[in-house]
Amino acid sequence: MMQVTKEEYIETIYAILKIGKRASTGQIAERMGIRPPSVTQMLAKLQDEGLVNYEPYLGARLTPMGQKLARGLIERHRVIADFLVILGIDYEIAEKDACVIEHHMSKASAARLKKFVEFIRSSPRDPKWMEKFREYCETGERDCD
Repeated sequence: MMQVTKEEYIETIYAILKIGKRASTGQIAERMGIRPPSVTQMLAKLQDEGLVNYEPYLGARLTPMGQKLARGLIERHRVIADFLVILGIDYEIAEKDACVIEHHMSKASAARLKKFVEFIRSSPRDPKWMEKFREYCETGERDCD
C-alpha cells in the first residue's frame, strides 16, 4: 500500500471544507480509502504542525497556514496537469499523473514548470515547434526544418 502524505490529507480536507464547515474523520477516511484510526493519528500530527484545528468527534478545519498550503498544492496540481495536457496527454490521465507527481516535485521545479505553462498559454496559437512535436509523437520521425 502506498503511504499517504500529509499533503494529500490537506488537499482532502480542503475539498471537504468546500461543502461543509468541518471535515470529519469518516469523510476523510472514505475519500482517501484509509481507516479512520489512521486519519485520527494524522490529524493530531497536522494539528501539532499548525495546519489544522481538530476536535475529536467534530472534525477538522484548516488553519490559515493549512489553507495557504492547500491552495499552493492545488495550484501545483493544476500546473502539472496543464503541462501534461499541453504535451498531448489525455485529460483524465494527466489529472491522475498530476496527483502522483505534485507531492514529489521540488518547489524550484514547480515554479519553473509554472512559468513554462504560462509562457505556452500566452504564446501565439500552435507555435511551429508544438506542431513539430505533435508530428514527432505521431510518426516517431523528426522534421528538422
